[in-house]
Amino acid sequence: MAKKIKHVLGISGGKDSSALALYVKETRPELEIEYFFTDTGYELPETNDFVDQLEEKLGYIHRLNDRSLNDMEGRGDKTFSHLLKEHGNYLPSQRDRWCTIQMKLKPFERWAESFINDGYEIKNYVGIRADEPNRTGFMATGKAIESVFPFREDGIVKSDIENILQRNGLELPAYYEWRSRSGCTFCFYQQKIEWLKLMEKHPDLFEEAKTFEKGDDNNVVGEKFYWMGQGQPLSTLEDPAVQHRIIEYHEKKVARFKKKKRRNALLDKSDGFCEFNDLDEIYDEAEGGGACVTCYK
Repeated sequence: MAKKIKHVLGISGGKDSSALALYVKETRPELEIEYFFTDTGYELPETNDFVDQLEEKLGYIHRLNDRSLNDMEGRGDKTFSHLLKEHGNYLPSQRDRWCTIQMKLKPFERWAESFINDGYEIKNYVGIRADEPNRTGFMATGKAIESVFPFREDGIVKSDIENILQRNGLELPAYYEWRSRSGCTFCFYQQKIEWLKLMEKHPDLFEEAKTFEKGDDNNVVGEKFYWMGQGQPLSTLEDPAVQHRIIEYHEKKVARFKKKKRRNALLDKSDGFCEFNDLDEIYDEAEGGGACVTCYK
């Protein structure tokens, strides 16, 4: 008896996963792919707009965190505020990324479980490129889920990604003009310059992030932490002097990066240079800054 295989591909709203969906559709047309987007409810408007554009190209994209999925399981809406209280009013951090687990991975697992219960083995297509040898995809211990890496198999690297989008009639998501990643509006992996840009572009979302920092002060034990780290509440970014220092530091980092690129003959001129697309490299961090590929690729 032939195995029942379900092919699934997750879209974060980032350039790599989006390009992967288009690439697999082009190169593996025989596959029947189920596309999914784990919508936390705290995505950037630009991210949601881009996912809508992708849906026009790909066909239906499942929104895994929508009300219908939660109501089907009797969960009701699990907002970040509810989850924050469940985690003792401690914000997620690089040491404890409970937001990724609760808001991205668990919804995928619940959705995948419905297929597994019907006897399917799942092939999960992940946008890790050939120039990312040390990255891995979603690993589900004891579950019938296998990660598949078409970009790695076919030698697709970072410089190919924009070409894949463009030949399918898409530009980079609009948030790359001022931000390096998709994911939640209050993602703690943001650089300070990105927090400043969030305050400028979406002041309402910046204010919302500030309210999450406050939490329930009476129920937080020990020293309080903030999105930008210990002792650095977002309110400090409202000081013009602080803003000036952050912008000045960022401009120096960008200038140094451009100079290095020219010296290495990898960038002959700055025309078309997208600084926020290269923000991790500008700040000398690994791509993604350590974030899970589920959130930003």
